[in-house]
Amino acid sequence: MADTIDAQRLEKRRQATVRSRSRKDKHVYFKGIASARYLLRKVFRMVEEQARQAHIDPLAHQALIQVYGSPSKSLRVKDIADRLDISQAFASSLVRALVDSGHAVRSREGEDRRETRVTVTDTGIALLTGIDAAVQADVDAFTGSLSEEEKEQALSILLFYAGTSIEYAGDTA
Repeated sequence: MADTIDAQRLEKRRQATVRSRSRKDKHVYFKGIASARYLLRKVFRMVEEQARQAHIDPLAHQALIQVYGSPSKSLRVKDIADRLDISQAFASSLVRALVDSGHAVRSREGEDRRETRVTVTDTGIALLTGIDAAVQADVDAFTGSLSEEEKEQALSILLFYAGTSIEYAGDTA
């Protein structure tokens, strides 16, 4: 079962992280960055390895996640490129490989049918859910090994990067 984080304590840690960023001694800030990057890199590496074992390029797997995870469950190649921070030409190559492998389809949409969108097929969805299921035990074991402080540090940086804070019942503002 997942740990429960105290929202008030997490918000105080986030505020301390933000304050630390503007001070001469930025140790608290970089401690949070280190924790967040450690957590994300470890989990992403686990997922990438599982994608390779499922015979899909990790970046192609990320493209499938972005498409299927989008609000409309479809994206333009341009949007895939943007979400993966890669060139449009490279995104187009990834999409071509996904279509060729049966994990995605392209379709023409829009009033003039000039807009091409990419959608994940049932085969692609099965691949995504299979990779997710296969990696879950390793992710759970890793995150279970993290201290409460490491988890809070990582979350405080993610909150900071997302430009948000936490409200809790004790807020008076």
